[in-house]
Amino acid sequence: MTDEAPQYVAARVQQALAEDERTHELGIRVDVRGDQLFLRGQVPAQERREIISTVASEAAPDLKVRNEINVVEVRDPGEEEAL
Repeated sequence: MTDEAPQYVAARVQQALAEDERTHELGIRVDVRGDQLFLRGQVPAQERREIISTVASEAAPDLKVRNEINVVEVRDPGEEEAL
C-alpha cells in the first residue's frame, strides 16, 4: 500500500473516472478509508456500474474496491402533468 494521502488517492480515482473513455463519469463519489476505496452514486445500468469499478481498480490497484453504486431504472417521462 502506498503512503499517499487518502484524499489524493480519491482525487486520482475521480480523475480517472472522468477521463477514461470507458466511463467519462463525473457523478460518482469516491472515498478512501484505510485499504478500502468506496464508490457511491447512481448509474442507469449494471454494466456501467461494473465498468466504473474496473476503472477505479486500475487507478488504485492497492485498494480493495467497495462498489456501493446503485443501479436505477431510467424511464421515459409518462403523461404530461397538468399544473
